[in-house]
Amino acid sequence: MQHLTILYRGPLASCDYDCPYCPFAKRRDTPEQLRADRAALERFTAWVAAQEHRVSVLFTPWGEGLVRSWYRRALTELSHLPHVERVAIQTNLSHRVSWTSEADLSKLALWATYHPGQVPYDRFLGKCRELTERGVRHSVGIVGEPEHLDAARRLRAELPDGTYLWVNAAEGRAYSDEEADAWTALDPLFPLSRHPHASRGLACRTGETVVSVDGEGTVRRCHFVPAVLGNLYDGSFRDALAPRPCPLDRCDCHIGYVHLEPLGLYDTFAGGVLERIPALLSGM
Repeated sequence: MQHLTILYRGPLASCDYDCPYCPFAKRRDTPEQLRADRAALERFTAWVAAQEHRVSVLFTPWGEGLVRSWYRRALTELSHLPHVERVAIQTNLSHRVSWTSEADLSKLALWATYHPGQVPYDRFLGKCRELTERGVRHSVGIVGEPEHLDAARRLRAELPDGTYLWVNAAEGRAYSDEEADAWTALDPLFPLSRHPHASRGLACRTGETVVSVDGEGTVRRCHFVPAVLGNLYDGSFRDALAPRPCPLDRCDCHIGYVHLEPLGLYDTFAGGVLERIPALLSGM
């Protein structure tokens, strides 16, 4: 194996936001659950550190990870490992970003989402500008709800030109051509998100060079296919890694369909697949 990309999602489910479109909003983990999440993350970090092949990691927690010290520490530590090519996390940026000064900024990246109604606009924009000033690679995005359009337009106008603003189609929402055009004016790649991708039988990198790992070390090809390939910590997953077509009828999440080979998105996002930065901007 030359390079393995891992999408890690531990048991953490707590979030400080209450977004109406998110089923995990405002959850609260018990102290016991937080200790378990920390232990699981530290075990995972130690595993990555012990590998001899190249590794990239995207943390995709159900909750908000950066408000927890162990996620900030994991990102920092992993960024300094010579065999780690990229370490990134999905975040709402509700926590301070000064911790990034301890990381290797050639490896670290943030995938930040703006949630109108959950955070003052100026506070979120200020965090984005601070990331730019600190030289932290990041993309910024928003869910394409109609009531978010004005905020998205303002964000696009006030973000640095070099910051990619992505738009996720709202789950279950059908967009008219006029509505889609409005979002595409902000994110030229919105058409990729507008409709679910028919995926059954298509070649996909997941299960071969990309895997999903949970807090127990259970390895699956991706977050959306429940079949187990093995366990990370006993090495049983390695023999199961192989090219395999997608078994699902459709794929409607970026962290899934970006790995579908026929879509060619590894070229679109070359240098920024995990943090969702298109190749035209990945040199930032």
